[in-house]
Amino acid sequence: MQKSKKRFAILCHEHFNYIKNKTGNMLIRYRSDEVIGVIDREKVGSTSEKEVGVGGNTPVFNDFNALKHLNPDTLVVGNATQGGFISDDYREEIKNAIQSGCDIISGMHQFLNDDDELKNLADQNNVKLIDLRRPPDPPNFPSGTWKNRKVPVLLIVGTDCDTGKMTTAWELTTRLRSRNRKVEFIGTGQTGILLSGSGVPIDAVKADFMAGEIEYLIQSMPQDTELIIVEGQGALTNQFYAGVTLGLMHGAMPDYMLMTHDPARDLDVTDYPMTSMRHVMNLHTDLMKSFKDSTFIGINLLTFALDDETARKAIEDSESEYNIPATDLLRFGERGLIDSIDKLI
Repeated sequence: MQKSKKRFAILCHEHFNYIKNKTGNMLIRYRSDEVIGVIDREKVGSTSEKEVGVGGNTPVFNDFNALKHLNPDTLVVGNATQGGFISDDYREEIKNAIQSGCDIISGMHQFLNDDDELKNLADQNNVKLIDLRRPPDPPNFPSGTWKNRKVPVLLIVGTDCDTGKMTTAWELTTRLRSRNRKVEFIGTGQTGILLSGSGVPIDAVKADFMAGEIEYLIQSMPQDTELIIVEGQGALTNQFYAGVTLGLMHGAMPDYMLMTHDPARDLDVTDYPMTSMRHVMNLHTDLMKSFKDSTFIGINLLTFALDDETARKAIEDSESEYNIPATDLLRFGERGLIDSIDKLI
C-alpha cells in the first residue's frame, strides 16, 4: 500500500502453493525484495522458489515468533479461506505480530478493525490494521453509462477461481504500459488492490451494487486512457462464486475478454468436475449478447503443474482450436498475445 520498502511476512498455514496463496504469491513475485519469510507449518525449511517457482531462497517458518529475528514490519494474510473467516490459529499469529509492532494486512471478509480486541491491541502498539476487502460506503448504483463509453474495456475471466486472472491482468497492464500505451488497471480483489493501491473488493459489495461499483471506477479513468483492464473474479461455472463473476460482467460490459485456464486441473476449487474452455467462453459471449458484442481476444494458461513439453502442447492446442493467441505469460512470454492487443487499441 506504500511506496517505501516494507518487510513483509506472509501468513499462509497449509496454503503455501501456487493456487491457494494468491495474495502472498503476488508479493513474492512482484515485490520479492520486500518479503522476508513465509509462515506455513507444513512447509517449514522449504523456500518460495521450491513451492511456487519464484522468490528465490525466501524461507518458510513454523510461526510468526520463529521469524521475529528478521524484523518484519508487516504481516500479510496470504490466502483467503472459503467464507473469508479468520481462524483461531491465524488470530494468534496476528496478535503476536501486533505485539511485535507489525502492521497487519488482511483480505478476509471478517474485518480486523471490527474486532475490539485486535483493534485495542493495535492502538496500544501503534500499528495499522488494513482491511482490503471493506467495500465502498456509500455504494454506487449502476446507471448504464457503458452505452456511451468511448474507451474499450478488457475483462479477464476464467474457467475457475485461481486460474491466474489477477496475474494476467497485471502482466497485460505492465507489458502494454512498457510500450507507452495508456492502460489502466482496475483491481477487484484483495490481491489486485494491494498491488495497484486502488480498486474495489467486488465480492464484498452487496449484489445490487456490484455492477455500479465497477461502472463507477471505469467512468473515473483519465479521458486519454486507451484501454481499461478489469481483474476478474470467480467463474460462471463455479457453484460458490459465479455471482461475483456475473456482477463484474454487467459492471464492466467488456468490449473484449481474455480467458484464463489451468489445464492440469480436473476439479475446480469446490471439488466439482471442471468444464471445457469452449463451454465457459460460450457462456460469457451468450450472456453479453443482450447488451453488446463482446469477443475473446486471447488465452493465458496457468501451466505451473505441467512439464515443458506438455505445457507447450496445451498452449499450441488452445491457439489452434480457438484461433486466438495463447500463452503462459510468466513461463513462455508473450507469443504474440501482447502484439495482438496492442493492435486493437
